[in-house]
Amino acid sequence: MRSAMKKITDFLFENADEQYQKFHCSLIPTIASSRVIGVRTPCLRAFAKQLYKSGDFSAFLNELPHKYYEENNLHAFILEQVSDFDDALLKTEQFLPFIDNWATCDCFVPKCFKKNKKQLLSHIYAWIESEHTYTVRYAVGLLMKLFLDADFDVSYLSAVANIKSDDYYINMMLAWYFQTALAKQYDAAVLFLTEKRLPKFVHNKAIQKSVESLRMTKEQKDFLRSLKIK
Repeated sequence: MRSAMKKITDFLFENADEQYQKFHCSLIPTIASSRVIGVRTPCLRAFAKQLYKSGDFSAFLNELPHKYYEENNLHAFILEQVSDFDDALLKTEQFLPFIDNWATCDCFVPKCFKKNKKQLLSHIYAWIESEHTYTVRYAVGLLMKLFLDADFDVSYLSAVANIKSDDYYINMMLAWYFQTALAKQYDAAVLFLTEKRLPKFVHNKAIQKSVESLRMTKEQKDFLRSLKIK
């Protein structure tokens, strides 16, 4: 077991990029710089696939909490490879309480989740009720990534709109969700703004992000600007 763990740690430090480490630390201010090694994402994804294919990853997944930011991301990328829905769900639920930053939270969706959306939905609703910032953020992220296209239902918008939090990282995800909803399901999503059903910060941030987006028409942007809460 220790040899497998050492192999992972050695790989991470052998692939450290000092300049990237300094740059990336500025993006994740909630993580101490001493916990960021500086390994680029494509390298981590390739290593995760290698570990999953070899089967030499179980001890690593069970060793929580991880020390380094890249270990968390590697953990997430391994979970993406898990093909059995129940196994992926169990491993994701074990991992969620240990996610401690927005970047790790947003970086992974197990492939089997996309094929089992109906089964996933009840768990998403349970995660929304969590007291853990990044569990809530992850749940909203899944609704954004998986349920705004063919599987869309207006009730999902209501579930997100009903989330009330003072947490910056939750509220930024809520705004991102509604910006994406406006781009994909405009007629349904815009009602939540015209009816002022969102907290002021989320409302205005969703408008700001939409106005900056290339996916909105000029007419839509002009109308959204008129809805800004002062």
